[in-house]
Amino acid sequence: MFVTLFNIEMPDPKQISEAISQKFVSKEKFAEDIEKLVLSTKMNYIDAIVQYCEDNEIEIESVGKLISKPLKEKIRYVATELNYMKKTSKGKLPL
Repeated sequence: MFVTLFNIEMPDPKQISEAISQKFVSKEKFAEDIEKLVLSTKMNYIDAIVQYCEDNEIEIESVGKLISKPLKEKIRYVATELNYMKKTSKGKLPL
């Protein structure tokens, strides 16, 4: 004997997928969002990442795993231009 206690409709799997993709950020979406922010605000990449993290309530310490290799190279360039890193340095960014 099967008894239904609640009349609950399950959401469409497409809606679930969209909700997940909006809540959780992939490397590709993160890089795309940062590029858009840099282009629209003329911020540098470092400032854009900090702003993005503040706007989306993401801890800046956890963003390292979201940074793609091309984005990391752009950050390295900005860091050397701002004298955060030496141009000849083989130092690593803390990402």
